[in-house]
Amino acid sequence: MKKVLFILGPTGVGKSEVAIKLAQMFNGEIISADSVQVFKGLDIGSAKVSKEEQELVKHHAIDMLNPDEKFSVFDYVQLTKKLIEDISSRGKAPIIVGGTALYVKALTEGYDFGGEGENSELRKSLEKLSEQDLVEKLKELAPEKIEEIDLKNKRRLIRAVQIAIEGKNVAKEKPDMNFLILALTCPREQLYEKINSRVGKMMESGLIEEVKRLKRQGLTKADQSMSAIGYKEILSYLDGEINLDEAVNLIKQHTRNYAKRQMTFIRSLNCQQVLRSDENKIINLVEKFYENK
Repeated sequence: MKKVLFILGPTGVGKSEVAIKLAQMFNGEIISADSVQVFKGLDIGSAKVSKEEQELVKHHAIDMLNPDEKFSVFDYVQLTKKLIEDISSRGKAPIIVGGTALYVKALTEGYDFGGEGENSELRKSLEKLSEQDLVEKLKELAPEKIEEIDLKNKRRLIRAVQIAIEGKNVAKEKPDMNFLILALTCPREQLYEKINSRVGKMMESGLIEEVKRLKRQGLTKADQSMSAIGYKEILSYLDGEINLDEAVNLIKQHTRNYAKRQMTFIRSLNCQQVLRSDENKIINLVEKFYENK
């Protein structure tokens, strides 16, 4: 059975650095589990791995789509199953890395929502509801999810309700893989400091210019890619809705909130939590995983 290693954790914890090191040690290739890095041109705001890092280790599921396209959980699962098969067939180790834990949940728990994607009748009916109606429906169907998603993000609300409804009727298919999920953690205050510092570096690296370029291409907050944290706030600034200081502070706040939701969601998975700073423990856990038959 194919062995698949997952490296999860909140944004800013340092997943990519750990994953690259592990991939080099264990002959691996990395599959991104990030709902923003899949889009071309969204580099700075998504903290996409650099070209130099991608040259160190082969990366997949990055820069695949134009920023005006859509990408669902179903799309990710189908893509990643094929990538796992291909990487394993070449004698390499698939290592899935990212912060979009819903992708990982769908993969490891064998959900197949698919065919019920962006164009399903259910999806179309949910899109007609208000955000408040969607929140109330989610409270009714899956109250435990309220703390895990951004209730002001209508697209994610719709998806959560869609999954809650479909999940009651869709049978799980046992995944054809043996997997280990490592969830990297660090003290909350330290994580928040890293997030604030990271946002500052994004601004210095040209996040505003990146969003201006995307806006010139005709993208708006209505596009899936531009509803991501960092992009929607800068769009609001460019549209004159808020000033720059407000935009930067909102990015920091929204990123901290997102990290908290990520940690909540990740804890619901069958994972092994380990401090990001304890690299020896991380390496030992991975060694044992690959040694066990």
